[in-house]
Amino acid sequence: MLELQNIHAHIDCESGERVDILKGLNIKFETGKIYAVTGPNGGGKTSMAKVIMGIYKQSQGDIYLAGKRINECSITERAQKGIGYAFQSPPHFKGLMINDVLKIAAPEADDNRINQYLTDVGLSPEDYLNRDLGAGLSGGEMKRIEMAQILLRDPKICIFDEPEAGVDLWTVKKLLGLIVSTYKNNPERTAIVISHNDKILPLCDEILIIEDGRIAAQGTPDKMWGTLREDFEGKPA
Repeated sequence: MLELQNIHAHIDCESGERVDILKGLNIKFETGKIYAVTGPNGGGKTSMAKVIMGIYKQSQGDIYLAGKRINECSITERAQKGIGYAFQSPPHFKGLMINDVLKIAAPEADDNRINQYLTDVGLSPEDYLNRDLGAGLSGGEMKRIEMAQILLRDPKICIFDEPEAGVDLWTVKKLLGLIVSTYKNNPERTAIVISHNDKILPLCDEILIIEDGRIAAQGTPDKMWGTLREDFEGKPA
């Protein structure tokens, strides 16, 4: 469904120095699977996600969606083709109501469907639909609202960037359950979950470790857990 071929990317620092952030990624993301992407901070996980979404432009390599090259597609075009991205820190939009952004996400959705998805993420429609999407909302509330937007849009491929960041354990459990129930074994959908959470990784079909801009390891949770246990538990595998 989604394939990265020899993806390189870099950033130009104010000092004039060029820093390579992705160094030849080759990955195939298949339909019907949930992928966990983990690794050290600064290893390239979010950079990979932003290249897929078109927020960053690769300096070398190709991206294919359903066999078609999408290198030149804009962020909007990629979204229209079925790629969704849930940010690590969802942006606030003062002056927009939550109901407005949900209708923007899925213009064809009726009120019953919007109410159902908001309820699914643990928010009462009566309490939230007419609230301002500004700074008054907590990180956990913003994560849940963004999840409702993603579910309403129903993208073919969705990237979840650290869904556990800045939220309580109950919210993590709720959002993880929605990801698994929506994407696990779904023959037309793919989920990519960037995470350091050891509760998320075993629920995924495959785990990728990205380190220093490269794929350091890849495999099923059973195969990969021996590699990861020392990092998560602080003791030898």
